Amino acid sequence: MQITVDKDLANATLTVETRFAHPIEKVWELFANPRKLERWWGPPTHPATVVRHELEPGGAVHYFMTDPEGNRYHGIWRVISVEAPARIVADDFFADEEGAPVEGMPTSHFEYTFEAVDGGTVLRCVSRYDTVEELQKTLDMGVEEGLRGAMSQMEPLLAEG
Repeated sequence: MQITVDKDLANATLTVETRFAHPIEKVWELFANPRKLERWWGPPTHPATVVRHELEPGGAVHYFMTDPEGNRYHGIWRVISVEAPARIVADDFFADEEGAPVEGMPTSHFEYTFEAVDGGTVLRCVSRYDTVEELQKTLDMGVEEGLRGAMSQMEPLLAEG
C-alpha cells in the first residue's frame, strides 16, 4: 500500500491518496462502521474511540484520541454530505469533551472520495483550511505523519475479511 501526501501551501490544501486491492464497499465500511473507524482513525500511538457516529448530512462523528500518557484529544466531524459508498464531506475540528470547538485550533474542511478501479479502490482525501497558517499549524503538529500512521492501519483491517 502506498500513501501519497501532497501539501499545497499556496491553496491551503492537503491531499492524501492511497489505493487498496479491496472493493469500494469494503473500504467504505471502514468509515461507516464506528468500531472499524476507531481501529484506524488515530495514529498507532494515539488510538481513537468513537463516542457518537451519525454519518449523515447534518450529523456528527465525535471521537477522541488517547496519547500514551492517557491524555484525550477530542475531535468532531460536522457532516455536510454523504453519498455512500462514494463520498463524505465534513468539517473536522478539535473539540472539548462536550463537542464544542476549541478556540484557536484549525478546522479542516475535508472531502473523502472512494473510486472503484480495477477491482480495487482509490481513496482520496482533500482537506482545505481557511488559511495557509492553519494548514501550517496542523503540519507542525504532525498531521502528515499522523495520517500516514493512521491510514497504514487500514490495510490489515481490510484483510481481516
